[in-house]
Amino acid sequence: MIGQASSTAATLLRHNPRVTQTPQPPIAQTGTSPMSDFPTIALDERTLANGLRVIVSPDHLAPVVAVNLWYVVGSRHEQPGRTGFAHLFEHFMFQGSRHVTKAEHFSLIQSAGGVNNATTFFDRTNYFETLPSHQLELALWLEADRMATLLDALDQENLDNQREVVKNEKRQSYDNRPYGSFYERLMAAVFPPEHPYSHTPIGSMEDLNAATVDDVIAFFKTWYAPNNAVLSIVGDVEVEEAHAATARYFGPIPANSSIRQPEIDHISPTLGREVRETVPDDVPLVRVHFGFRCPPFGTPEFDALEVCSQILAGGRGSRLYRQLVRDRRIAQDVAAFGLPLVDGTSFFGGWVTVRPESDAATCERAFLDELQRLVDEPVTDDELARARALIEASELGALSRVEEVADRLSMWAALFGQPELINDQLRRYLAVTAADIQAVARAVFRDDNRVVLTYVPRSSMGNGADGGQAVTTEVAQ
Repeated sequence: MIGQASSTAATLLRHNPRVTQTPQPPIAQTGTSPMSDFPTIALDERTLANGLRVIVSPDHLAPVVAVNLWYVVGSRHEQPGRTGFAHLFEHFMFQGSRHVTKAEHFSLIQSAGGVNNATTFFDRTNYFETLPSHQLELALWLEADRMATLLDALDQENLDNQREVVKNEKRQSYDNRPYGSFYERLMAAVFPPEHPYSHTPIGSMEDLNAATVDDVIAFFKTWYAPNNAVLSIVGDVEVEEAHAATARYFGPIPANSSIRQPEIDHISPTLGREVRETVPDDVPLVRVHFGFRCPPFGTPEFDALEVCSQILAGGRGSRLYRQLVRDRRIAQDVAAFGLPLVDGTSFFGGWVTVRPESDAATCERAFLDELQRLVDEPVTDDELARARALIEASELGALSRVEEVADRLSMWAALFGQPELINDQLRRYLAVTAADIQAVARAVFRDDNRVVLTYVPRSSMGNGADGGQAVTTEVAQ
């Protein structure tokens, strides 16, 4: 994966993570394969009796260790009227447990010389620490204690406090940031209202306000269990010692036999129409956003789109930057990216910010013309070589960091049941051809599969914009 933010992060296998006893594989040789220059990540995967999948990958280059815990629960697992719960719960996980006081998780890790955090996405929530390797058991104890006993510290005061923290985060990152609502608006337009990808992990203010302690307890009991999680340990550790320590701390935690991953109703691979919205907002410049339905992360088609995004907007030598920003000087900046969603259908998007001397129509047309070029003619050998070089540099850099390796091992195991896929992804990117890019461009960049969202400065709309709140929507059949 090139990166969550820019890739930022169905399938090779159907997304229905199963908890099974995994045969213990031999540890792969560290370093490069004799048949190629690709690095190989050594890994040893085992499953505890309670269903927790544990992956250990030794790397003795530096005396540090990364611990990464993925729970297979994200915003797509939320019920109507309870959006934002997965992200809200991420915050609760730092509010203490039976043996850890409020915010002590952070202070203990930091006092040991480490760092830690957590993130929430559509398909998962992950918690992670990187710290000196002799402090591995501290991280394991902290993660196990909150998995087993978080509800001991949950009360109305914690709920009220963290609800306000999340609401303030929403105000800062979405509501009061220029163009901040584009993410929510595009997902709601690309996916039908009943689809779990149609709302973003931040959720709504109304649903956050309606949350009760009983709701939060039910959410924890439903999803936070060892048989719905993957733990990856990467760094300066011995395999047997790491597995033994994990079993000691996590082994007594009971499984939840009632966990079932929800099935998502399959939707059309295209929207079947073009959707347009104009949003008056407090923005400095006009910006045009684009959104498309596309094949999911883990498919060869998504791999081709990742390479396509580098050709379109990967740095100053990319097509969009060269044409719109550097040569024609009609745009301030450009972007193109895919979201790594795994269940059935994913999202590809981009934007162009309009320079004051240009206009939205000109920039929109120029952006769409570049997409059409991908449909009409193969990319050149030079462009493909450049994109491959950028991807290879990014991937090799990521695989040199223990925290990134741990996160990817957890991802491949949690979403696909195959952590060893970490060693295939770079090969897959580099195997993408010009014909692959042209084929996926033809399938995705269609007039009847497009959302166009145009932000305009509120002052330019005059008094007819209803205080900047009005949104005009046009649907072209």
